[in-house]
Amino acid sequence: MSDAEQTKLDPVSFLQLFVTQSVHLGSQLGCAQCDEQRNYIELLGLTASRCFEAAARKQLRLSGPMDADAYADTILHLKNRIGGRFSRISSEPGVVRVENTRCPFGDMVKDAPELCHMTSSVFGGIAARNFGYAKVELARRIATNDGRCEVCIYLSPESAKERPGTEYRSDEGMALSPALRGEVTAQLTTRINRVLCQVAAKRGEEQQCRPEIVAHSEAMRAALEAVEVVAPTRASVLISGETGVGKEVIARATHALSERATRPFVAVNCGAIPEDLIESALFGHERGAFTGAYDVHQGFFERAEGGTLFLDEIDSLPPSAQVKLLRVLQEGDYERVGGRQTLSANVRIIAASNRNMETMVADGDFRMDLYYRLNVVAVHIPPLRERTDDMADLVRHLLARLSERYDSPRKFLGERAWRKVMAYRWPGNIRELENILERAFLFSKGPIIEDVPVDVARVPMESGDDELSGALKSRMKKAAQQVEADMLREALGRFGGNVTAVARAMDITPRAVHQKLRKHGIEAAEYRGAGATLHVVKG
Repeated sequence: MSDAEQTKLDPVSFLQLFVTQSVHLGSQLGCAQCDEQRNYIELLGLTASRCFEAAARKQLRLSGPMDADAYADTILHLKNRIGGRFSRISSEPGVVRVENTRCPFGDMVKDAPELCHMTSSVFGGIAARNFGYAKVELARRIATNDGRCEVCIYLSPESAKERPGTEYRSDEGMALSPALRGEVTAQLTTRINRVLCQVAAKRGEEQQCRPEIVAHSEAMRAALEAVEVVAPTRASVLISGETGVGKEVIARATHALSERATRPFVAVNCGAIPEDLIESALFGHERGAFTGAYDVHQGFFERAEGGTLFLDEIDSLPPSAQVKLLRVLQEGDYERVGGRQTLSANVRIIAASNRNMETMVADGDFRMDLYYRLNVVAVHIPPLRERTDDMADLVRHLLARLSERYDSPRKFLGERAWRKVMAYRWPGNIRELENILERAFLFSKGPIIEDVPVDVARVPMESGDDELSGALKSRMKKAAQQVEADMLREALGRFGGNVTAVARAMDITPRAVHQKLRKHGIEAAEYRGAGATLHVVKG
């Protein structure tokens, strides 16, 4: 395509070209993951549908909520602008039916029928925003040699009844399939970690720059999705969760994804500041304001100017400081202690607490008006005991970081250690996990950490845990097998495929090493010689 032709591409046509080329590239690479490819296309359509609708509304001069006729005009306008031949056909009330005799994607759609789901997700996304609900049925498709396309969009659950198709809802979750929702979360996690690494690199912390967020569990996915929604806004955020769950990491992620990312992020532990100094710490003080105030002191609000102020343990603020903080949130200004000059505050507040703030408000221990000012958006971080799906990746990540910190070869948990890690309830959450793994790492002589210093019996199992024991054992076994395979690959790579050296390092016999290699389908020969394949062990 020439430069002149490229400049004429509107956003819709560009997206069409992009998707077509992506699918074409996937086929060249031999991609057999059709469901995954469909998920990417569906996600792309959902994301783009809002922009498409805005463009169509402007060109069709539409304003306000759409009725069925305006909706039909919109989707026909969109598809026919990019080469389709869509028209409306008769339908019952609450249903919009359209047919098409020429696919905008051309003949390629027969080789990549998953492209049809781009149409489905765009139609469904626009309908869901205007009617609150939609179900899209691809009744006939050119892609499957039906000769023409027929698309039915049901605008209410009543009209959809038991019809086949994909549902979309106005809550922007749009009934995503578990696979697609998992892919969305994976992309968000990657994005957050990349931004956090970029921030660390700018501060000269490249060696410590590693992904800090692991989110495979449903509870953690919900927390990250809330972060994605609130980060670009100016809304105050209240993060709740037990001690050690990583509330500051989530606060930093919210800051990093906001428009304030290049400005300061200032973290304050309100519980660590003496009560008589909390106002001076937050708002600063003038010289002579009190005994010992020999110089002008800039408070945390001034240091965070233009950026984000993270107030951890907000529940520990004394009443006098609560009143002044409320004034800053309401009016946007404050004075230093002992000062007369009014200072403006361009600061976003993110607060956190490990206590039940609603109970504190009900008991009169925290101001209700301040609570509602802080709790514009609530983000709950689940405890580690509710994140068993994340445990294996968390442990691997932390052990890899310890290996770099102490410039030591990689170490892995043995079966006994894994059993204890998965059975323990971790009352101290990730902070406790880091501490325990560091101790075990330092005192383990070989590459296998056989035990971890936790007393499983001292932490009682909660009600309902017996029902999870079967799934927990299965998860533990799978995690232990994966770690053992990773350990063998790492050791083979380190010793150039020498099984005897691997056995010596693991303190087992060469025969035992060969048995383990057969169990995991690993060939030691692949790691020998100059032409050995490079194997990357995921951390």
